[in-house]
Amino acid sequence: MHPVVFDKPYKFTPPYLGKGWPWFLQLLTRRRLRRQFAIAAVEVRGTEHLQNSLDAKHGILLAPNHCRPCDPLIVSELCRQVGTVPLVMASAHLFADGGFRAWILRRAGAFSIYREGMDRQALSAAIDILARGERPLLIFPEGVISRHNDRLNSMMDGTAFIARSAAKKRAEHPAGGQVVVHPVAIRYHFRGDIEQAIHPVLGDIENRLSWRPKPELSSIDRIYRVGEALLGLKEMEYLGRTSEGTIAERTTRLIDHLLMPLEQEWLKGRRESTVVARVKKLRTAILPDMVQREITAAERDRRWKQLADMYLAQQISCYPPDYIASNPTPERMLETVERFEEDLTDAARVHHPMTATVTVGPAIAVNPTRERGAAEDPVMSALERQLHGMLGIDAAGH
Repeated sequence: MHPVVFDKPYKFTPPYLGKGWPWFLQLLTRRRLRRQFAIAAVEVRGTEHLQNSLDAKHGILLAPNHCRPCDPLIVSELCRQVGTVPLVMASAHLFADGGFRAWILRRAGAFSIYREGMDRQALSAAIDILARGERPLLIFPEGVISRHNDRLNSMMDGTAFIARSAAKKRAEHPAGGQVVVHPVAIRYHFRGDIEQAIHPVLGDIENRLSWRPKPELSSIDRIYRVGEALLGLKEMEYLGRTSEGTIAERTTRLIDHLLMPLEQEWLKGRRESTVVARVKKLRTAILPDMVQREITAAERDRRWKQLADMYLAQQISCYPPDYIASNPTPERMLETVERFEEDLTDAARVHHPMTATVTVGPAIAVNPTRERGAAEDPVMSALERQLHGMLGIDAAGH
């Protein structure tokens, strides 16, 4: 399990507002993309939209989809080509060790957000950045890395709250001015031989399952065999048996088995609409006593097990059931196998070569006030609509 939560007191890491370090580190972006993530080239489109907002001195919020760990570097390369350096809202766990990584992240423009509670300092910093309009603010509205480029997770409402609060603050300033949101669509392309890329990984996973590898099978058949096996193992662990039904029915059943008892214990049965939101709400309820050291060692161990179960539920939700069956592209097959490996080992090997296309959408002007009684937030609706269109997928992810 990736250490995405921690039980130590949280200390806000503020944004670094100097310009020397961010500009210098941005020059290394392309090298890091090649060496760490095998991204051989980045094609940038729609820069005129961002340039227009920069020229108008708007407060700019960049809102990309979040498919891969290298997404922040992709946006950094976009900004380098336009001639600006963003400030980035990043999960607090990235700064938790306080070491070199935290130091370099801050100088690259990142500041912390504690997602397991109300981080007023982070929200205030984000609102101030947008209200001043000196540098773009980068927020990933999905909140988690999905590992699937052809689906969008539900967007977190905090993005619109920050943008609207900044618009209200900016409107009160004598100089006035707008706050705008730019959707940023990141799409990755695998340029290698998909069979050579994924068969060794599938073979290693089959060996972990004590299976004899089956290279004679098609890639799709091997992926489904491995996926069914991994799901079945978790069903045996938590349900005592494998269950019947479609993959979608089985994953929903397992996720609810993991989360519903915790929601009953911690939230009086209340539940959010998406798995990511459900997990976030539970973490918010469970972690405060752990941070304050107000529980016994036995209770702490019990809660860590609960947190691990929540993490598993969130990971399961990141496997769209019909992702390959509906359209078995090399990218979808690679993403699925990468997630298998990452969930088993906490690391996924890098596959060469990859390229990326990043597209900036037209500015979405943010109204300081939201219409009362509206079923949907107009900012988030426009953001989702543009991202779906730029990624070339419909709302169902086809």
